[in-house]
Amino acid sequence: METSRSNSSSSERFNEFMEDSCCSQFCMGPNPWMARYVYGLIFLITNLLAWGIRDYGQSALTEMERLKGCQGGRFCLGTEGVLRISLGCFIFYFIMFLSTAGAKKLNERRDSWHSGWWSAKIVMWIALLVVPFFVPSAFIELYGEIAHFGAGVFLLVQLISVISFIKWLNDCCHSEKNADRCRIHVILLSSAAYVFCFIGIILMYIWYAPQPSCLVNIFFITWTLVLLQLMTCVSIHPKVNAGFLTPGLMGLYVVFICWCAIRSEPATENCNKRAEVAKRADWLTIISFIIALIAMVIATFSTGIDSKAFQFRKDETEAEDDVPYGYAFFHFVFATGAMYFAMLLISWNAHHTMRKWTIDVGWTSTWVRIVNEWLAVCVYIWMLVAPLIWKNRRTMEST
Repeated sequence: METSRSNSSSSERFNEFMEDSCCSQFCMGPNPWMARYVYGLIFLITNLLAWGIRDYGQSALTEMERLKGCQGGRFCLGTEGVLRISLGCFIFYFIMFLSTAGAKKLNERRDSWHSGWWSAKIVMWIALLVVPFFVPSAFIELYGEIAHFGAGVFLLVQLISVISFIKWLNDCCHSEKNADRCRIHVILLSSAAYVFCFIGIILMYIWYAPQPSCLVNIFFITWTLVLLQLMTCVSIHPKVNAGFLTPGLMGLYVVFICWCAIRSEPATENCNKRAEVAKRADWLTIISFIIALIAMVIATFSTGIDSKAFQFRKDETEAEDDVPYGYAFFHFVFATGAMYFAMLLISWNAHHTMRKWTIDVGWTSTWVRIVNEWLAVCVYIWMLVAPLIWKNRRTMEST
């Protein structure tokens, strides 16, 4: 009897401990760490809904005849349907951006609103997804034009975040504390980065420039190689002395953007043999679409929590009750990400007809990514050269 009582009491204490720990983490009060995953899930569901309306919304056409803003349902589907869903998603995250701006401490009202009140926010999210279908088409077209600029802002923010991470990694490896310990790792990582860059460039020549007549693709790939050499020369310059790690990692990023840009070319192009293979293999198209979708959500999520890369003063000490990441910046990234995702689904053109299970296909998408690649190199070189320029200017002013 005593043994059974002790076992029951111990099991009760264990259950109470588990309930208290779970409640303290998830139920009792706001949890900003869990909240960011919920917002990411909302973003993923919203974009899946936009894709479903684009590709499989024809079956719901009869149910939309009552919506006057859609003019009998004709303009609720396809690319305009994507823009309507994107508008609701943008408004949701923009409201969250305004309502959480200035949140600095935990357990204050804005922190509780960001990390809690899920029933109210889910109802607001659903309502904001429905309301745009009652909006006239002229307003949706205007939003489509504005979304081009919002998507550009998202690309710029993502670019700065990537470069800041590469710079942080380089500074961490070359710090006095880790310089000796990480020397071999830096050499290996830099060498691997350059090897993969050159392998990627060679494969792009084989896959996307099989003929001398593929002048556009040859130009894109060759110019990417030139930019890689330019970043390396600037980085190893004696006055900059940034080493080979940062240009190597930036080279991987630039080569990846170039590859995405060429893959965005229409599948009818003779120089894009890989696109023709993807067009014939339905399973490969579906897998590529799913990977691209998940990668975009992960990229938006990782950029949103990187608010420290955009702080002007980074010498401020953090207190224990400070928020773990910038709430307003997090929602701002998701708001612009909603615009960017809409542009990918409609190929940056509201009048462009997209094939099922495709994303970011068309010459407009190609040139957007190419310009993004060139901008990435310019921003990276500026971040290397800017300290020297400011230093010389201060020297001239002091003299």
